[in-house]
Amino acid sequence: MIENKKKPNPIDIHVGSRIRLRRTMLGMSQEKLGESLGITFQQIQKYEKGTNRVGASRLQNISNILNVPVSFFFEDAPGEAQSALSGMGESSSSNYVVDFLSSSEGLQLNRAFVKINDPKVRRRLVDLVKALAAEADME
Repeated sequence: MIENKKKPNPIDIHVGSRIRLRRTMLGMSQEKLGESLGITFQQIQKYEKGTNRVGASRLQNISNILNVPVSFFFEDAPGEAQSALSGMGESSSSNYVVDFLSSSEGLQLNRAFVKINDPKVRRRLVDLVKALAAEADME
């Protein structure tokens, strides 16, 4: 007997990972998001893994709760349209952003950075990080 286990669609996995990314950026739990939508946190887990597909109306509700446009969930999605649009550009231009914000340190740094109101202080901090990175490259 052949098992017909469907693998999650790559787009569903991508959309789910973007939901998780934005939710964690806001410091929101799966339970809180689920409560806001009137569903269980287990359902949120299934969405975030891509196991369950997110319907259009539910995705619209999620975008409102997470305060992003629906298009946010499809940025850098896998597929032909992406490669046609990127041309000679960097194919995964924001994958490093997703990786960075998925790390504990990246998330902490991002949360702290956005609390800095003075643009000059922000600029100096960026310059400091660039200098530290350049110094690390020289070692």
